[in-house]
Formats: sequence, structure tokens, C-alpha cells
Amino acid sequence: MITGRINGTVVATVKDPSMEGVPLLTVKLIVNGRETETVVAADHTRQAGPGDFVFLIPKKEASRIFRDCQGPYDMAVVGFIDTYNEEL
Repeated sequence: MITGRINGTVVATVKDPSMEGVPLLTVKLIVNGRETETVVAADHTRQAGPGDFVFLIPKKEASRIFRDCQGPYDMAVVGFIDTYNEEL
């Protein structure tokens, strides 16, 4: 699992039909207590927003979490982190 902080949202004018209704978010990955690169992730929870700390899963598993509409996902938000003890 990977941790990150939500930065914002992505607006896509054209999406794969299997991705309809799934929000896309920009996420700053956290590695060793430091924010690193920014990635785009599909929001499986459909509740995440800017400033939230989240768990992410990468690669093929990201697509499998969307059982009813498996699409071309490479990163997915799957849960929330209530508190983060490292200073960023």
C-alpha cells in the first residue's frame, strides 16, 4: 500500500466508458514522511477530497478493486488515514 495526500481533482472531457462516475484525483505520494511525486488516482471511495490523507493501491490491483466496472486504472484510492504522525 502507498500513502498520499489529495491535492485536487481532474476533469476529463473524454473517458473510457467503464470510468463513468468515478472521480479522478491528483495525489501527492508520501515516501519516508516526505511528499514526493504527484499521480492521478481513481477514487474507489467516491468521498475523498483535497487535504485528505489516503491509502492507495497501484497497478493491476487498482483495476480489480472496481469489481463491477473494471477499467484502465493504474492507481486507486481505497481508504482514509485519520491521522498522520510524521511532520510534512
